[in-house]
Amino acid sequence: MRRLLGHPSLVIGLVATAIFLALGLLSLVWTPYPIEQIDIGRRFLGPSAAHWLGTDNLGRDMLSLVMAGTWTSFLVAAVAVAIGVGIGVPFGLAAAAWGGAVEWLVLRLTDFVFAFPAVIVAILITTLIGPGAVNAIIAIGIFNIPVFARVARGGALSIATLDFVAAGRLAGLGNAMIAWRHLLPNIMSLIIVQGTIQMSLGILAEAGLSYIGLGTQPPATSLGLMLRDAQGVFLIHPWLSVLPGLSIVLIVIALNIAGDGLRDAIDPRLRQGSPNVLA
Repeated sequence: MRRLLGHPSLVIGLVATAIFLALGLLSLVWTPYPIEQIDIGRRFLGPSAAHWLGTDNLGRDMLSLVMAGTWTSFLVAAVAVAIGVGIGVPFGLAAAAWGGAVEWLVLRLTDFVFAFPAVIVAILITTLIGPGAVNAIIAIGIFNIPVFARVARGGALSIATLDFVAAGRLAGLGNAMIAWRHLLPNIMSLIIVQGTIQMSLGILAEAGLSYIGLGTQPPATSLGLMLRDAQGVFLIHPWLSVLPGLSIVLIVIALNIAGDGLRDAIDPRLRQGSPNVLA
């Protein structure tokens, strides 16, 4: 823990991410105003003691919307990453442990998914099965699967020839147990770092889908949906777009900084005095 806290970028990224996540979690139990509360008579108000960040085109409190939208963005991205980890990592481990036809099949499947632009196919999927946060999760999660499969396979292959893996095989462990006991624990750091990167990409993808009307739907809200609602009055009331847009930028930057710091802290090749992955 002390070694992790010794990386300023990691600390800054985690603290910034934690602040946004805390605001999102807080929205589950409290917001200054209900996000569904519409008051046309108080639309387009600037920041004040009653509404710290002003109100939108429907008179809703912007701070409440940003809090709720932040949670939606985190939730969609996190579940999509969980889908990628839950399906992609076992595929990657199987490819590394069994090799041969299993590896060929996994690689061809990942190549097939990577052959199509992720955003275009996500739009196609949500168009076919309908808009909504759940469908956005499915669309984003599908493209996380080959990413984590590739990461897991590459990491597992890098340690599959080490002595402790050979010792496990000599002890009679099968491929499945080798993957579970030896390969998976040694690639968890790679998966965690990749997870932070995919989280930031997932937040951007959710915002993009919501912006074009294929993601989160009212009465729920998300940062991308707030951008879509504000685009028609950008020149007159620019803060309605600046607030959710700036929130997206800061969250993505925080996650990327945390990911870079985490990689530097746990990657043995970047850590002085630890030449071996098993050290």
